[in-house]
Amino acid sequence: QVQLLESGGGLVQTGGSLRLSCVASGGTFSSYTMGWFRQAPGKEREFVMAIRSDIFTYYRDSVKGRFTISRDNAKNTVYLQMDNLKPEDTAVYYCAASTLYNAKDRRQYDYWGQGTQVTVSS
Repeated sequence: QVQLLESGGGLVQTGGSLRLSCVASGGTFSSYTMGWFRQAPGKEREFVMAIRSDIFTYYRDSVKGRFTISRDNAKNTVYLQMDNLKPEDTAVYYCAASTLYNAKDRRQYDYWGQGTQVTVSS
């Protein structure tokens, strides 16, 4: 059983930056694809970015060039650096773990954190 704990959310103005962190415990962190999802009020949870290793990363087009995902296997932590934030990025952001390599669908993820709120003011 893997437990995930996100942190780093908050309120930021348009154009600002935030870095989310997700610490994992209870599993072999390096063997998982780690993903970030987000869910805005009234909308479905959507894929943002995922990382299997430093070579294989995946992202949605709307965050390309603004968000960066990275992981530190020694610290069992995955990060989401978010720059040039926009109001449409406002959502609860969730960290998730999958045993699959190319996991971009929420149904492919086995473990989830509780989420952290990101609010971008205009």
